[in-house]
Amino acid sequence: MAPIPADSELVPTELGDARITWHGRDRAARRGVLLLGHGAGGGIEAPDLQALAAGIDSVAVALVEQPWRVAGKRLAPAPKTLDAGWLPVVAHVRAAVGEATPLFVGGRSAGARVACRTGATTGAAGVLALAFPLHPPGKPERSRADELLSTGLRTLVVQGARDPFGAPEEFPPLPRRTHRLVGLSAGNHAFAVRKSETDVLPDVVRAVADWLQELIP
Repeated sequence: MAPIPADSELVPTELGDARITWHGRDRAARRGVLLLGHGAGGGIEAPDLQALAAGIDSVAVALVEQPWRVAGKRLAPAPKTLDAGWLPVVAHVRAAVGEATPLFVGGRSAGARVACRTGATTGAAGVLALAFPLHPPGKPERSRADELLSTGLRTLVVQGARDPFGAPEEFPPLPRRTHRLVGLSAGNHAFAVRKSETDVLPDVVRAVADWLQELIP
């Protein structure tokens, strides 16, 4: 295994070690933590996760690598296994920062689904769903909307205009008191844009920063 960077730590789970990479860790105790997981097809190197790690300065940003990624595997396991690899990390961070510190959970794609399914049980203050996979590409009848609708928490969804897993206009009505959908002007499932389009990653960072500012005491 490669040396662990100084801003990272391993967290044991029943599935093997997960890894947390911290950005602005000194802000955790003072303002809160935004804990983000990756998708099923990649890791924390995803451009949107890196943009948030670099651009959010109101809270600490902690990027979480699932045990299967830390172990060097290429294929993500089943959803229940992803949840099992995520929950010990949330518990570890909660124990480190204390019960009074706001903890926001989220992720991109499959990581967003994990956060939606488990957020309420972890005592999170809110859920961030980046590129939520509303349905498999080309199969809108296989909706995963229930996972999003049942978070029971303040929830922000940020969705690219051309996301084949669900464009903004495909989402059902969301609970107005808790949920917010930010539909971007461009971007696919990875928030990548065409050459003729303007980069939307600054819009992702701005939407998340504004949402956090509203929720931080």
